[in-house]
Amino acid sequence: MTTPPPGLRERKKQATREALRAAALRLAMEHGPDRVRVEDIADAAGVSPRTYNNYFASREQAIVSAVTADREARIAAAVAARPEDVRLADAVTEAVVEQYTDAGEGGGEALLFITTRPALRHAFLDSTAGIEPPLTAVIAERLDDTGAHTARVLAASVASAVRIALEGWLRPARAAAGADAGGLVVPSGSLPDQLRAALLPLAPAFDAAERRIQG
Repeated sequence: MTTPPPGLRERKKQATREALRAAALRLAMEHGPDRVRVEDIADAAGVSPRTYNNYFASREQAIVSAVTADREARIAAAVAARPEDVRLADAVTEAVVEQYTDAGEGGGEALLFITTRPALRHAFLDSTAGIEPPLTAVIAERLDDTGAHTARVLAASVASAVRIALEGWLRPARAAAGADAGGLVVPSGSLPDQLRAALLPLAPAFDAAERRIQG
């Protein structure tokens, strides 16, 4: 099924969202996140603070969104793009690993900036909850789950597993600098390995759901 291209209104909203997230990250990296106000971000993006509040609930959310932008939708799209003969557990795992390890151009520096500052790090971890809605829809379609109960449970479990993986990946940084310190800390270990390990226990549930519709 081909998704129709977005209309003019949606394109304008997307452009505004991109301008806000770009301005938020740039100002935070230039002046420090604690010195950036919502009004500053809105002004830099050419919109009003009221418009800003229609897109982001906090300064931290806007800054983090510059790195996590549309990642949830890309994970769902990657799962949907996998052939139907690919095991669903594998499709989800590969989509998550692919999207969380592709920082994009300049993304590595921004990710380091975010993960080494406590308030931004917490917002980064909280962003994993956004995985659930789009992934629920894709899993429900794959499983023909009209009530979406199974799909929602599986998607919520994936979101929780990703958060656990990220917490494990970032724990050495927090331990090295102190729980509330924002010093020069670097995430350590292999993020793909952390993600795969966290998602592995969910594989039997995905397999059982697939067997049910096949039987």
